[in-house]
Amino acid sequence: MRTSNTQGRLARTISRTALAVTAVTAVALTAACGGTGTGSGGKTITVYSADGVGSWYTTQFDEFEKKTGISVNLVEAGSGEVVNRVDKEQSNPQADVLVTLPPFIQKAKSSGLLQDSGIDTSFVAAGDKDADGKYVTLAGNYLSFIANPSVDTTNLTWDDLLKPEFKGKLQYSTPGQAGDGTAVLILLQNLLGKQGALDYLAKLQANNVGPSSSTGKLQAKVDKGELVVANGDVQMNLTTVKDKGSKFNIFFPAAADGKRSTVAVPYVMGLAKGAAHQREAKQLMEFLLSADAQKSLPDTFAVPARKELRDAPATGSGPSASAALKGVEVVNVDWTKVLSDLDADVAAYNKATGQ
Repeated sequence: MRTSNTQGRLARTISRTALAVTAVTAVALTAACGGTGTGSGGKTITVYSADGVGSWYTTQFDEFEKKTGISVNLVEAGSGEVVNRVDKEQSNPQADVLVTLPPFIQKAKSSGLLQDSGIDTSFVAAGDKDADGKYVTLAGNYLSFIANPSVDTTNLTWDDLLKPEFKGKLQYSTPGQAGDGTAVLILLQNLLGKQGALDYLAKLQANNVGPSSSTGKLQAKVDKGELVVANGDVQMNLTTVKDKGSKFNIFFPAAADGKRSTVAVPYVMGLAKGAAHQREAKQLMEFLLSADAQKSLPDTFAVPARKELRDAPATGSGPSASAALKGVEVVNVDWTKVLSDLDADVAAYNKATGQ
């Protein structure tokens, strides 16, 4: 899917661990035998997805199976890794639906790994879907940072992260490998320019523990105090706080002028080229974009893709994505342009940081 020196994030275990681990093997076996793959009520389809919304998937996939008799095997991994898998399996496609973050969904399209699903997406804003029908936003999300409670994040700036006290206690997922890590590079490019971003990250390398292909794994390290600062995303971080009782704080580093900013890193969905169960996959895509399914996204700290539900409140109590983003500017990003420069930008990043 990408340059030979870039790999996706490692798979992260979720509540559907057994299915996630066995999904590729199970589908491969049925494909080799010429079968369709059957669940308790009929066919089984496979979803390759960037990690982060596993709990929402669990509920929605169970409801989908009740309504249709179609079961869903979920394979969760890093945003780059899931696309890489689809690319490697082109001669014997295993995935029916692909969900990943930008710019990896754009990479999947440019690599010919997606096909037009033909489903109705009229209720999704034009900027949140592909004009050629190859992909559509499933859920909105945003880059964030997390800090151990021992760190005062009230006025923490990008320059503060360069201070010696953070040496060996700071880590961020690697640009070009992880979607959230790539978003760090893109945000800094918008704030400082391309060369300015490289200069900053070269200085930050003195404090950085080292490469990480998984953003999600950094959360536990910050919670335990092994790290004091790491990158993340709003949806995943708030979910971890709610579900696992993590104590880390979510923040957005400020620029020299005090302004805080972020970039959107939505979960984006497409129909995999060569999908063995296209009709059923389209049914699932339509189901996940339905008003009923989308209404539940705020409860998992994600933003609905449907225009009429973008400001829908969560039904539960506790922190919300909108509250976390209060006072934070969302920088507009042309992800197609990002993709066109990605290989060169990652190569420049690797050279600047010595990774």
